[in-house]
Amino acid sequence: MTTEPNAHPGAAGYSSPKRGILLLLKRRPDASLTEVAEELGISKVATLGHLEKLESDGLVVRSYRAGKVGRPRVLFRLAPGALALFPQGYTEMSLCALEFIERRLGRNAVAELLSQRAHEVADRNRSRLRAGPLANRVEELSRIRTEGGYMAEMGARRKGTVEMLEHNCPILAIAGRYPEACQTEQRMFESLLRARVDVSHRVVAGDPVCRFLVRERVEGA
Repeated sequence: MTTEPNAHPGAAGYSSPKRGILLLLKRRPDASLTEVAEELGISKVATLGHLEKLESDGLVVRSYRAGKVGRPRVLFRLAPGALALFPQGYTEMSLCALEFIERRLGRNAVAELLSQRAHEVADRNRSRLRAGPLANRVEELSRIRTEGGYMAEMGARRKGTVEMLEHNCPILAIAGRYPEACQTEQRMFESLLRARVDVSHRVVAGDPVCRFLVRERVEGA
């Protein structure tokens, strides 16, 4: 069973299954009816009823994917209007503040402020990632990020690489205006994990998830 999202008050009127569907589709876009029903632990008929209600409210959209035989598969994902249901922090206020700083002091001052904020967050959490294998450190960082509203989780582990996924971006509007925010967070991850961090997907670029590939640093590299 999924955990209910820390949603915007606008979702408060929805039943637990509907909130569960919203959270599931946030983590797993393009899920089928069967997948959603199995995750919720209810019948497909009941699940379809909840999905159709969310569709009518403009929060869920469906698409069709052709299969090898038979009818196309029906898949569900969140509509753009559903993004406001997930944690966004004080985005509007923060964006206004950064734009004010940029007008008064210039773009470099914004970058310095974002960097200072990242240092403060890193210092506050550094003790939680002091030791242990890389996978354990990434898992703990995922917990820290989830506490901040990023809906993070550790993904696949392969060939010396550990994947971290973030399904929500509370600073999406800021990152869209100031790419320095993403760059600063990437450097913060590298400092906290004592590892190399590459980015293959970004929510701000239109991807459904931010995907980080974490590798141990090579001595002398």
